[in-house]
Amino acid sequence: MVSPDRLLAFAAMSLLVVLIPGPSVLFVIGRALAHGRRTAVATAIGNVFGSYLLVVAVAVGVGSLVERSVAVYLTVKLAGAAYLVFLGVQAFRHREELRFTASGPASARPARGDLRTVLDGVLVGVTNPKGVVFFAAVLPQFVDHSAGQVPLQMLALGLIPILIGLVTDTLWGLTASAARTWFARSDRRLSLIGGAGGCTMIGLGVTVGVTGRAE
Repeated sequence: MVSPDRLLAFAAMSLLVVLIPGPSVLFVIGRALAHGRRTAVATAIGNVFGSYLLVVAVAVGVGSLVERSVAVYLTVKLAGAAYLVFLGVQAFRHREELRFTASGPASARPARGDLRTVLDGVLVGVTNPKGVVFFAAVLPQFVDHSAGQVPLQMLALGLIPILIGLVTDTLWGLTASAARTWFARSDRRLSLIGGAGGCTMIGLGVTVGVTGRAE
């Protein structure tokens, strides 16, 4: 299996990459601002699950195809960007309804079901260009081919950034939702923060769509 020195080196690399806010972090923050803590945590869980699907894809050889093919890469990137914009528009349109969710009874259902929220996170995580590039281009470099069982090594190594991401994304979401709780004391402020969350996701989607690899 993977040697301890490779594990430590990859963990350090993963921590550095994860700490740089990317689409997944901004998406979690946007959902936290628009819908609150529960949605933020569910989104973070979905994000890391989607990211691990990228690890699985790399382990079975699909990730290298995505990284090498401009057409496939652009398709993945634009699909994720379009969905981010869609979710942002929905959050902005329904920003006035947030005050009823925030001030309603504890039994009130969230704006989106937990499973749907997790699936939203999965889709964003699996189409995250930052994740595609990292897992397809960086992960294989830390595999010890002489030790054999290369796919298993990739699956094991891939758990490191996933666990780091789960912790950091959740912390980002909880922090943003705490700020939202303060805004919830005023209907006007809550509407503004909900709109800001929607605009964050729209801006993120546009940024993801127009930036990245050009070759």
